[in-house]
Amino acid sequence: MPRGPRLDHPGALHHVIARGIERRDISYSDVDRRDLLDRLAQLAPALDTPIYAWCLMSNHFHLLVRSGGAGLSAFAQRLLGGYASTFNRRRRRSGYLFQNRFKSTLVEPEPYFLELVRYIHSNPLRAGILPDLDALDRYPWSGHAVLLGHLACPWQATDPVLACFGSRAGGARRAYRAFVQDGLDRHTIPDLSGGGLRRSAGGWDHLLGLRRGREAWAFDERVLGSSAFAHAVLADAPPVPLAPIGRRDTGHLDHLLTELAARYGVPRSDIAGPSKRSVAATARAEFCDRAHTDYGWTLAAIARYLGISRPSVARALHRHSAAPNIAAGKRRTAGTLPTLAPRHHPSSPV
Repeated sequence: MPRGPRLDHPGALHHVIARGIERRDISYSDVDRRDLLDRLAQLAPALDTPIYAWCLMSNHFHLLVRSGGAGLSAFAQRLLGGYASTFNRRRRRSGYLFQNRFKSTLVEPEPYFLELVRYIHSNPLRAGILPDLDALDRYPWSGHAVLLGHLACPWQATDPVLACFGSRAGGARRAYRAFVQDGLDRHTIPDLSGGGLRRSAGGWDHLLGLRRGREAWAFDERVLGSSAFAHAVLADAPPVPLAPIGRRDTGHLDHLLTELAARYGVPRSDIAGPSKRSVAATARAEFCDRAHTDYGWTLAAIARYLGISRPSVARALHRHSAAPNIAAGKRRTAGTLPTLAPRHHPSSPV
């Protein structure tokens, strides 16, 4: 039951997320974070991979990149492998640092390019690390401050983003900041996960009722875009290989089930079953999300493992994606900010 092949071609726009194994921290200090940024500074020009937005969190990071000739996988493997090796030596640890496969979503530029720039850069605010937009304006672990001209980061591709807001640097920066503020004022987060064809099928509620024919696979979580865009991408993609659940070790799912049962204080049987208790449903939703996102299990295989229906797994995934990540935000702290070289622009907002 392997995942589908990664969708990529030169010039493709990707939203990349790399998480720590078992959602553990991937950076402990500013030294770690600076090391990761230094690697981005080397790889972005070397592999012709523009980076339009980025944000470093304690246990994961986001990138919005355009794939170069070497491909996204080559870029990510050099970035993650090099960082993990240095991190392990520095921290005197061994073993995997990142989950076994980074997540990438192939993005249709219009209308998702600017939405993703805003979403990625405002992560520290949604996680509760920073109190307000003023703090984000000079926060060194997000590309937002670079777009405003407050921090120097030559490898970040700022011009294509600012060009969307105006031809003059000062006015474009003010318009970009207003765009970010507008998103915060809405208090809602747009659906920027993959599954472009899911939207054209009428959303989750309609999709859950489709069990046969072409509609049964009419969304793909590797794609963020319109129905036409997703169909065009998938038309050239190799088919997803399938394997029965019995041919894959379920030990990591057993461990995950035990972990969540202990954390939520419910029996394993309540998670692996149709229990409608709120706490059991919440634990089941996290189980489905992690089994699907972290380990690459299909919805049908997760349903067989838990002894529930595939639509129930889809509802659990929707429940988890709609829930705010409050607990994660409370665990994180901003840390001490390093000294970075500012760039002065007379027309930049204060």
